[in-house]
Amino acid sequence: MPDVFDPTVFAGGLPHEAFRELRDTAPVAWQEEREVLGWPAGPGFWAVTRHADVKHVLRTPEDFSSWLGATQIRDPEPDDLAFIRRAILNMDAPEHNRLRKVVAAVFTRKRLERSAERIAERARRLIGAVADRGGCDLPVDVTDDFPLLNLADLLGVPAEDRELLLHWTNRVIGYQDPEHAEVILGDDGKPLNPRSPALLADMFAYARELADRKRAEPDDDLMTALVRADLDGAELDMFFFLVVIAGNDTVRSALPGGVHALVEHPEQYARLRAHPELLPSAIEEMLRWHPPVLSFRRTATRDVELAGQLIRAGDKVVVYHASAHFDERAFRDPFEFDLTREPNDHLAFGQGPHVCLGAHFGRLQMRIFFTEFLRALPQVRLAGEVRHLTSNFINGVLHLPLAWGG
Repeated sequence: MPDVFDPTVFAGGLPHEAFRELRDTAPVAWQEEREVLGWPAGPGFWAVTRHADVKHVLRTPEDFSSWLGATQIRDPEPDDLAFIRRAILNMDAPEHNRLRKVVAAVFTRKRLERSAERIAERARRLIGAVADRGGCDLPVDVTDDFPLLNLADLLGVPAEDRELLLHWTNRVIGYQDPEHAEVILGDDGKPLNPRSPALLADMFAYARELADRKRAEPDDDLMTALVRADLDGAELDMFFFLVVIAGNDTVRSALPGGVHALVEHPEQYARLRAHPELLPSAIEEMLRWHPPVLSFRRTATRDVELAGQLIRAGDKVVVYHASAHFDERAFRDPFEFDLTREPNDHLAFGQGPHVCLGAHFGRLQMRIFFTEFLRALPQVRLAGEVRHLTSNFINGVLHLPLAWGG
């Protein structure tokens, strides 16, 4: 049975053949959680790889809970679980419905669109800074900074504190990859979970300090709106965590992933340059081709059958967007990168009650970035080895060397 748990499997890109075998022969397949990269073994889980089954799991929280075991593959420490459940991502109804309604009232399209001109100016500046070089490493030189600074503007984080956001993101997302982040070890030499409340204490302390500042000196930013909303202290801490980590690293992954897809398909790239009006559908195809989030975890609330497989109450169930997006049962010619694909029922922003609140902000940043990328640079080409994040969760691109001109 193909192994799609081991994070090193994803270090070279998506394991398409392994996913295809699972979709065709075992669409709900048991995966062993062996000890890997210093992390201890876990109890194992069911990997769900077909598009229809992934959608079903995400749409039926009554059967597949976000709250029971939270939403990451690795089990949290039992003492941490109660706090982790205070994040909207890890809630079920009715608490999820209550908090989502509160947050949606401040995370509005109107608020996000007000930042469009600042985002466009930032895209022009960052891409303009490399335009005359003839090449760059896109993540290092451009796309690591772009979503981070946009997010800092949205939240109202002062300029002098913005590097903290990158530090926290790398620590939480890149914990399985020493190149991407410092792996924090305990007294026993084993890695410590960077998502535990203890290791997030500095981030939460900063969130509370920033909230106090916004109460004293309110501004037109998301953090001011959040402190005025009906959130308790833990909910505010966890929402700050979610916005900083998910809001940053998903776009940070999607941008170089989209550029890489264009470079790999020069005819489609040339078509987009000639017809920039195709950009909206091109962005959707980039999100299908390079989903920023590879997987999400749920926990079965009862014994239930999925794709002919009996899943027991309490079992972990992990859905793989990265497989669903290439399922021949859902997409015509899924291994063809088609900028005009219609329909395009990708799952990059989730499905069901947990569909991403930040989807519009993500698309807005992608639209602005690629508008400037297509305008300011000639058709670029790959100039070296592409290096991916070692992760079974985020589809990160650490290095994307590009060249253009002569």
